Amino acid sequence: MDVRHLSLLRELADRGSVAAVAQATHRTPSAVSQQLRTAERALRVRLVEPAGRGIRLTDAGRLLAEAAGDVEATLAAVQARLDEFRGRPVGTVRIAALASAAEFLLPAVTGELAAEGIEVELTDIDVSEGDYARWAADHDIVIGHSLAGPVPADASTLAHRVLAREPIDVALPARHPLARKEILNPRDVVDETWIGVPTGYPFATLLEAVERSAGRPAHVAQRLRDNRLVRSYVATGAGIAMLPRFTTLVDDDVVLRPLRGVNAKRWVVALSRPDRAERAVVRRTVTRLRAIGRAAE
Repeated sequence: MDVRHLSLLRELADRGSVAAVAQATHRTPSAVSQQLRTAERALRVRLVEPAGRGIRLTDAGRLLAEAAGDVEATLAAVQARLDEFRGRPVGTVRIAALASAAEFLLPAVTGELAAEGIEVELTDIDVSEGDYARWAADHDIVIGHSLAGPVPADASTLAHRVLAREPIDVALPARHPLARKEILNPRDVVDETWIGVPTGYPFATLLEAVERSAGRPAHVAQRLRDNRLVRSYVATGAGIAMLPRFTTLVDDDVVLRPLRGVNAKRWVVALSRPDRAERAVVRRTVTRLRAIGRAAE
């Protein structure tokens, strides 16, 4: 059984089409199709079948695609031990990270890792939890977050490590009457004008929890993705918002107040395919990220 055939099936399972696999692996679609036929001859079982204008994995194909993750993880673990035996691991780590998490985690870590011979290639992203697995297909580490628990939605097949637990506070104009209170509750804030986030994004669930607790809907004036833009609206007095504590600038214009009565915190998590999580440079990077996260808590 050729490990390359298993890896090809896993790529097809993750990416959904021959064209997507070809693009990701820098091959032509015809070359990918030829390799699938070669795998079928070698394994003596049908691995793919027609589906509309494309193809899909058969039951046997799905079985082998799922097994590929375990095989690749085992090989990566062996390689990691060999790298450690040879000396300090070196190489490149590709990271896709939510900007609000990267801001307090990555700047210090990048320099430290570079001094050890580990280069970080960072891509800042702004996606919902359901997209983390897709980004993990092309990156060694995805740094995401979840308000529901340490494993984000649709990421159960990925290896995960909690990097930090960060409070999500109510951001208020500094002269807002509620700024005089040390701690807020849902009834304090539900009737305010809100600067929210798009539906489906984790912070949206916080406002929904506020509404459930207070027993009435909130008015959302804007739904914005960028936390800095949200903060700018708050600074002008246009509304209040939920923003992460570690990276939100507090000054003469904006203050943060804890919210009690709902689960107002997020888990910041490093996610990887199981095989990539075993790489020595990935493990070293995640360890350093966790140290920075603990220092921030």
